[in-house]
Amino acid sequence: MTPVDSGIDELRPVLADALGVEHVEQLVARPLSAGASRLTWALDVEVDGTVHRLVLQRQRTTGIPPAAGRMDVGTEVRLLQAAHAAGVPVPVVITAGTSYLITSHVDGETIPRRILRDPTLATARSRFATDCGRILAGIASIAIDAVAPIPASDPLDLVEQLLDRAGTRRPSFEYALHWLRVNRPPRGRTVVVHGDFRNGNLIVGPEGVRAVLDWELAHVGDPREDLGWLCARVWRFGAPAAVAGMGSLADLLDAYAHHGGHRVNPADLFWWQVLATLRWGAICLEQARVHLSAEFRSVELAVIGRRAAEMEYELMRMLA
Repeated sequence: MTPVDSGIDELRPVLADALGVEHVEQLVARPLSAGASRLTWALDVEVDGTVHRLVLQRQRTTGIPPAAGRMDVGTEVRLLQAAHAAGVPVPVVITAGTSYLITSHVDGETIPRRILRDPTLATARSRFATDCGRILAGIASIAIDAVAPIPASDPLDLVEQLLDRAGTRRPSFEYALHWLRVNRPPRGRTVVVHGDFRNGNLIVGPEGVRAVLDWELAHVGDPREDLGWLCARVWRFGAPAAVAGMGSLADLLDAYAHHGGHRVNPADLFWWQVLATLRWGAICLEQARVHLSAEFRSVELAVIGRRAAEMEYELMRMLA
């Protein structure tokens, strides 16, 4: 643990109020990540001799692409509360402000390669696709009115905006964008979409998925977007199974239908998997742009930026 910086220390009164006490006796923090949109810390808050384990997320002020469709904290709070009411496993909201969100801490693993290899998570891997189908059906059941206003935009338009913003032309990306527009399937249901549902944004324990994280890209759209994103090859991290390297597409779609998410034709998901691959490629270019433009210097962003070439290869493989 490290002493908290002044910005976090200023949250002492807020934490005391949220926990129903006069003051916080001790507050220590540990950085967890430095992502492109949020900075995250684990907090240990000591009150009356009891340590409360919490998680703090703070909005970045630089390096956030407006085309990404990220939402404000207030909308995310409504989403987390509505998701919890719908039976979706999520951290409990403790308190929030205009630029920060504090939730309960959920034990478990989030690092994909550990989830794919850890012997203690073998049971979780065996039921991962079924868990995800059930959870995604729950997300699709959230009443839009309960979380309004919430972003609603064309996912292809957002990808095109990211590609234009990157300031570099990749013929394979342009071809994939054209293919997606020409081969677009009929419009499906309109529901709440998580927007980034994948291995890496899920907390996993030995018994299965314990919590869904990172709701800042949630929006109104077609539920097949979440299914296609989860099944994109990039989130398999080298493992062969279709669903995040851990499960079968049949198990995912059966669980999704069983829990009220409607029956999805596996062939229909191909278009959404191509979209997911192009979208990640565009995000890679955007992360590189943020780093190279000095909006926010980050080795992590630079490394992600180099992965755009992998998505070029994958798109050509998919569309050959």
